Amino acid sequence: MNTALKITAFAAGLATVFGTSYGLGHVTGSTSTKPSTAAHAGHGSAAEPSDPGGGAASADAGRLPGGLQISERGYTLSLGDPYVTAGAPIDLRFRILGTDGKPVTAYRPAHGKELHLIVAPRDLSTFQHLHPTRAADGTWRTSADLAAAGEYRVFADFTPAGASQGLTLGADLHAAGDLRPVPPARTGRTVTVDGYRVTLTGDLTPGRSARLSLAVAKDGRPVTDLQPYLGAYGHLVALRAGDLAYLHVHPDGEPGDAGTAPGPDITFTTTAPSRGGYRLFLDFRHEGVVRTAAFTVNATEGPADSATPSPSASASASASAGHEGEHRH
Repeated sequence: MNTALKITAFAAGLATVFGTSYGLGHVTGSTSTKPSTAAHAGHGSAAEPSDPGGGAASADAGRLPGGLQISERGYTLSLGDPYVTAGAPIDLRFRILGTDGKPVTAYRPAHGKELHLIVAPRDLSTFQHLHPTRAADGTWRTSADLAAAGEYRVFADFTPAGASQGLTLGADLHAAGDLRPVPPARTGRTVTVDGYRVTLTGDLTPGRSARLSLAVAKDGRPVTDLQPYLGAYGHLVALRAGDLAYLHVHPDGEPGDAGTAPGPDITFTTTAPSRGGYRLFLDFRHEGVVRTAAFTVNATEGPADSATPSPSASASASASAGHEGEHRH
């Protein structure tokens, strides 16, 4: 089977996997065997009112999820080469073209960076959060690890200088190679990451604001001394299965605001635009190391029947452990 046919078969298989998982329970998870780097969501989005109690629809409910479009409001994400070979790190180059068709060279920083780049495969098994460097001519450059063949989505999260709101643009990246798709494993509301147990509380309800709380524990004790990472005690990326829509996720509070504790709970507010499966990637920093825990959440019209995972759903996690200096910035 040639590469093109393999990738087509892979995409069809993923549709079957996620379509089946929607009926298996409110919260499941998948296992990643590849380390992922730190990530967080909604960098470029303007602050918006939300309803933490979930009583009324939030401002996000009426917004089109980010990352579905390669061009929006006159800005375009242009990849240097969208066709690459998997198996080794690649030199990923891209530009953001402005309303005049020229590369954008001025940005408004968010969380200390002008632009945040996320690379995720279509099966949502892993993700990489990269901080590329920009040349004077507006060309961005970074190294991306594409160990497995398949279809990837590249998300650029940024705010042009002078803009009132940020954008999240998305483009497809095709990695050729020997494609061997494996359905993601499922877990319940608790996953284990490098000795840490992360427990998810809260449900996604389509069209309504939801509060998600993730509690971090180690050796059976709550972790109460989480360290700030990029201006928060935790960062969350939410992607919709099927089309990889990028949700805006807002952290509740920040370090130093006199009201946000450094653990064990990290709380976020977001809105699911539709029913279906969503992948949640949580990053937290403790003892100088950034780790990543992944969940697959099923957004339904009502609360979950049970918060306890079934015996068949083994407690496994997508995890990354490495010193902060080892992450790409």
